[in-house]
Amino acid sequence: MKYLSLEPFIPSGSNMDKARLFFQELGFKINWDAGDYVGFESDACRFILQNFDNAEFAQNLMVTVQVDSVADFRNMVIAKNLKEKFNIHLSEITQQPYGKEVNIIDMAGVCWHFVES
Repeated sequence: MKYLSLEPFIPSGSNMDKARLFFQELGFKINWDAGDYVGFESDACRFILQNFDNAEFAQNLMVTVQVDSVADFRNMVIAKNLKEKFNIHLSEITQQPYGKEVNIIDMAGVCWHFVES
């Protein structure tokens, strides 16, 4: 027996349609859409966006996504004006023990760690 994938359920916050658009702008593609649940994928990364609004839960949820270049990722977010379009927080690049990192706090309050090992 081996584990094949890990696909967390991510809360959308108060606006599911806006959250869906945000993740598409980040480069994730919709694999399937069941209304209140949407399966997203990009390369080897998958998650399920859930129409769920609970600030306390979202603000205590963190997700790590490995990327090949945090600088390229951060520049893409800036070039697409995602901070302004979606009212997200985008951090500076920092060095952590596990690699270079840039964080996004999405509209629901989830902290996404984009990490270059």
